[in-house]
Amino acid sequence: MLKDYEFWFVTGSQFLYGDEALRQVAADCEIIVDALNKSGSLPCKLVNKTTVVTNKSAVDIVREANYDSSCAGIITFCHTFSPSKMWINALGALQKPWLHFHTQFNELIPNEEIDMDYMNLHQSAHGDREHGFIGARMRLPRKVVVGYWKDACVQNKIGRWMRAAVGAAVSKDLKVMRFGDNMREVAVTEGDKVETQIKLGWQVNTWAVGDLVAVMDAVTEAEIDAKMAEYKEKYDFATDDIATVRYQAKEEIAMKKMLDSEGCKAFSNNFQNLWGMEQLPGLATQNLLASGYGYGGEGDWKVAAMTAIMKAMGEGLGGGSAFMEDYTYDLKNGISLGAHMLEVCPTLGSGKAKIEVHALGIGDRKPPARLVFEGKAGKAIVASLIDMGGRLRLLVQDITCVKPTQTMPNLPVARVMWKPEPDLAVGAECWILAGGAHHTVLSYDCDAEMLRDWARMMDIEFVHINKDTCPTKLEEELFLADLAWKLK
Repeated sequence: MLKDYEFWFVTGSQFLYGDEALRQVAADCEIIVDALNKSGSLPCKLVNKTTVVTNKSAVDIVREANYDSSCAGIITFCHTFSPSKMWINALGALQKPWLHFHTQFNELIPNEEIDMDYMNLHQSAHGDREHGFIGARMRLPRKVVVGYWKDACVQNKIGRWMRAAVGAAVSKDLKVMRFGDNMREVAVTEGDKVETQIKLGWQVNTWAVGDLVAVMDAVTEAEIDAKMAEYKEKYDFATDDIATVRYQAKEEIAMKKMLDSEGCKAFSNNFQNLWGMEQLPGLATQNLLASGYGYGGEGDWKVAAMTAIMKAMGEGLGGGSAFMEDYTYDLKNGISLGAHMLEVCPTLGSGKAKIEVHALGIGDRKPPARLVFEGKAGKAIVASLIDMGGRLRLLVQDITCVKPTQTMPNLPVARVMWKPEPDLAVGAECWILAGGAHHTVLSYDCDAEMLRDWARMMDIEFVHINKDTCPTKLEEELFLADLAWKLK
């Protein structure tokens, strides 16, 4: 998905320095953009577009960006002083994410070369401050990145912001297919779909489970054979119950046909709503997750959409993002065991997943096939989008995934274990104070800064639980944020 998007580099200057200076500005920016593209740190192409020198040139480039579906955001840099009143109309009309890049062409001050001509040409030190003022005065959401354009840390910051901006683009076009309604009496899986579409762009609609069954009935044996060959290539079979696995293949094929026919990249289902189905989709859902679809259990359309968005943001990084749920604790060692009935994405696994068949004990259906594996160790986050009534809150917690401390031979589901920050007790207290859901997206690829950038782009509340979080302080911050968002 990343290859479908590009970002535009827009330079600020003015006419006062003459044509020769403007030619040099353009040449310098071409060098900067070319180097950034060759750095390997940017997930998308950066395009050197224009030098803004008038109100009209600023408005023209913003209008062009707004209506170009391939443009996922703009990056501005004021090489010289660029009077920011001429940017007001353009920035006021901007509908794409904005990164303000505060850098300069040369890293050092050249002792012999520096004169007033040099100073006029290389004055982003105060040109970008003028530009920064107008962003703050207009109260516009933007990312500010400061540092030399050749530095890897600076390039990585730009790259991760690009991923967040792609997440914003994906969000604006996202369609979620709900197979049936959500689990009865569960509060957190509810939400205002109209407000969410206004804010985030998501189109969330329901299809009857009977519609899915009709598509399943039309799946051919040849299609199932091809899917079984895919399973055999990707996973180890730890069952002789091939008929059950084939039924999962039929479910996956049918769900994918319906998702693709409607342009949906995320879906949810519910074990309480399986009319006409013999098994709750397990392996079927897990394999769809592995190919980039988002999913939410018990009809949780919010976590389904966030899974799809975070998978798109982390594309190519190799860590994995997946629907997740805190299940039980090791209180002595401060570890949370995350799992679900069936539907944990195999991208989180430390090795090749096994296909097994076991009774589910819920849903009153036949034992379903599912992938069983252990999660891998590494730094990660868990994220939860919740409806606070009138606004959305994105809650993110830093975690460290660990190799499972027990073998759990009688637990027939995929499992991931992690240590939450600052620790299990304080982290859980803060999560509960903030209203975090029991469903999350666990990601090794996305981090809190990336999700903060995404929340800023979508104009929603962001709460971060990390190693420094204190429950008392967090409670005060949540109270003040509640007041601020209500006033907003």
